[in-house]
Amino acid sequence: MLGEDHSLVNEFPNYRDKISELNQANSSFAENAAKYHALDAEIRKLELRNAPIEDSSFHQLKHDRAMLKDMLYQQIIG
Repeated sequence: MLGEDHSLVNEFPNYRDKISELNQANSSFAENAAKYHALDAEIRKLELRNAPIEDSSFHQLKHDRAMLKDMLYQQIIG
């Protein structure tokens, strides 16, 4: 779905408290979470504008978001 919010708390609602805890206690997690959320916001804006960039660049943004999401998830469950 276009413009869908992929924020960490939407993606992992069962870990809302853990995400909040990590954001406060772990500066590396907080920094990467901020990068993830900024990237997600950029992707949503592009989706709503019919992605006015090269397909390969758009796919790279989505790939980068997925990699950050996986890394953050490992910290959340760890």
